[in-house]
Amino acid sequence: MELQSVLPVLGGLISIVGALFLLLAAVGIIRMPDVYNRMQTGTKATTLGSILFLLGIGIAEPSWLGKIVLLILFIVFTNPISSHVLARAAHFRGIPLAEGSVRDCLADDEAGEQGVCE
Repeated sequence: MELQSVLPVLGGLISIVGALFLLLAAVGIIRMPDVYNRMQTGTKATTLGSILFLLGIGIAEPSWLGKIVLLILFIVFTNPISSHVLARAAHFRGIPLAEGSVRDCLADDEAGEQGVCE
């Protein structure tokens, strides 16, 4: 088998795995109890899912790989930062944690308490 005939199949498989991570992120967003858990689930799974999906496209179509690497780098740097900022904003607005949450480390830090979170 030639490499040119294997690349589209390999790229398609990697893209399918990425799409499954995106699906799991959507399910996680529905199932999680509060905004903070939903944000964490959505960010981690969509970051990995997007990276795999784009990488699969880049493998299937090697001439696009340079542009896709730039997109992947953009996702790697912006998804965690935007999620962090949104979570801080939600905490600042007073959106409560889920009932099962054991500790609010950000509130402890803002109150000047030192403890388990460090």
